[in-house]
Amino acid sequence: MALPSTATSPAFWSLGNGLGEIRGGQVDHSDGDGPWVEVETVYSAISRGTEALVFNGRVPESEYQRMRAPFQQGDFPGPVRFGYMNVGRVVRAEDSQPGPYVFCLFPHQRRYRVPASAVTPLPTAVPPERAVLAANMETAINGLWDAAPLVGDRIAVVGCGVVGCLVAWLASRIPGVRVTAVDPSPRRQSVLAALGVNWVPEFEQDDHDLVFHTSGHPEGLNTALTLAGNEARLIEMSWYGEQPVPAMLGGAFHSRRLTLRSSQVGQISPRQAPRWSHGERLSLALSMLADPALDVLITGDSAFEDLPAVMQELAGGVSDTLCHRIHYS
Repeated sequence: MALPSTATSPAFWSLGNGLGEIRGGQVDHSDGDGPWVEVETVYSAISRGTEALVFNGRVPESEYQRMRAPFQQGDFPGPVRFGYMNVGRVVRAEDSQPGPYVFCLFPHQRRYRVPASAVTPLPTAVPPERAVLAANMETAINGLWDAAPLVGDRIAVVGCGVVGCLVAWLASRIPGVRVTAVDPSPRRQSVLAALGVNWVPEFEQDDHDLVFHTSGHPEGLNTALTLAGNEARLIEMSWYGEQPVPAMLGGAFHSRRLTLRSSQVGQISPRQAPRWSHGERLSLALSMLADPALDVLITGDSAFEDLPAVMQELAGGVSDTLCHRIHYS
């Protein structure tokens, strides 16, 4: 039965001024040209870096269109319903059976209807509680695709939020590599130890073959530049919104012949694009969440109704939370 076009469900909206609220969000996003599914959200998660920029109204006007989430409602700077880490249960479906848990790049909202092609079923080995990490894992995978690490590489990861931890965890599984995670917070030591990765608060060696920068802070980029050895590759995975970033491209940058390149999950790495779709990459990301060790990355949990206050705290930059999960009981 078709939903009325005016049907809404409680959703979280960023107002673009450091405030948010729960209000109605559009339910039906099916396109009418194919089968659809109706999903009841059980968990979502906050993408701290990007959602904080949206929440605080710091998306540059030049990026208003490129930054749109797949099922965004409203326009930047706000009010806008924004997000892309949603795990739910299919409660109604066209041409298929309801019941399975799915991941969708959908904002924080209790119920929604989308084309069946927009959801990815969870592998049986991945519980919905952990599946909220799928978008972060997809970003980490794309970063490694862009970097093309080699057997035996000496790798540094600067900035150990969720994406940085996942990059380090994935890279550490390559034979012969030396992976060092660099982050000033001592709280990261136990997290990275649980993932089998060495942590240091700072690093002075400049012998690295490959450096990932994932801190989101300009000073982290300059730290990453100092760690790069001769002919090294540096992959910039942070996005700063409208914040100016003074990069230290003097000194040894040219004499060491360093390569600095960006990695952004909105596009498939050019090396993989001829053979991989966005859907296949997301399925790969979900399959790699079967390891229970990754639960250490989920360090906060709140009710959906508390999201405005939670987002205000996280976007204020004072919290040391990694992945903050939202439950919809």
